[in-house]
Amino acid sequence: MHYADNVDYPRLLSRPSVYIPGLAALFGLLLYVQAGTTSFGQMLASALGMAADAPFAANLVVAVLVTGIVALNVFVVLRLSLKHQVYVVWAELALLVLVFFYSFDLSFEFIGRKIGFLITQGLTTTLYVSAVSIFIASVLAMVGAVAKLSSNGIALGIANFYTSLFRGLPLLMQIYLIYLGLPQLGYVIDAVPAGIMALSLCYGAYMTEIFRAGIESIPKGQWEASRALGLKPKDTMTRIILPQAMRIIIPPTGNQFIAMLKDSSLVSVVGVWELMYLARTQGQTEFRHIEMMITASLIYWVMSIVLELIQTRIERRFNRAQTR
Repeated sequence: MHYADNVDYPRLLSRPSVYIPGLAALFGLLLYVQAGTTSFGQMLASALGMAADAPFAANLVVAVLVTGIVALNVFVVLRLSLKHQVYVVWAELALLVLVFFYSFDLSFEFIGRKIGFLITQGLTTTLYVSAVSIFIASVLAMVGAVAKLSSNGIALGIANFYTSLFRGLPLLMQIYLIYLGLPQLGYVIDAVPAGIMALSLCYGAYMTEIFRAGIESIPKGQWEASRALGLKPKDTMTRIILPQAMRIIIPPTGNQFIAMLKDSSLVSVVGVWELMYLARTQGQTEFRHIEMMITASLIYWVMSIVLELIQTRIERRFNRAQTR
């Protein structure tokens, strides 16, 4: 198995000693949860002509069949190329999730009437809040990382206090403190700016450590060589250090952006019309909460997939020098 970092990792998960115990555990789990007594198990048992008064036999047959199907699936998938293995497994698991959602008593007519409003209003607001917040958080993280690496005690103290405070307080509490606390000082702030400020300060504190670690990963010889060439500190940082550090910074920063996208739902507590707020309020109108929650969940999932693809492309761009 060949990866971009030119390391051949052992094929641990392709060995029978790994997936055979996993199949045995699946078989035991199906027996333990009495899979034959579920609606799917009862349907399967009746299709096989089994009596309804033989629960253990039904459980055993369902456990054997499901484990056998999984074993056959593993056998077939492992014969494919690595790329196609990923595609097939991803599609199968996604299908299982959709089947799980479909098993609920959902009103698709209600979802069809509301999904347009969720996307045009809720999704737009969520993306706006997240995009502005991640930009401000990145600026704060860069400033905080430089301050933490400086020899200025004042800057170092402020940066340490900032990261300690905003990593130590729950994000929901920060939203309340900003939205309800600033008016106590005479500064009335709307819900959307309050949510953006809270998200920016919170994730800026986490990303400060990411930026600091990325910058510190570059050998000191790079700084010394830059000074020897007569480059200014600003030019050294922007032209020499950061382009190399981005290879370390991008993956965790992308994860932070995906996490922020989901945590933006917390700003709904102060009345921001983002995706979660609209899903909750629209579901209350006809007591269709589960429909709106599932719809919002799928929208969040799709957004996360898109962000993961974008992150992958950015990582490849900064990894070109390492894979030549």
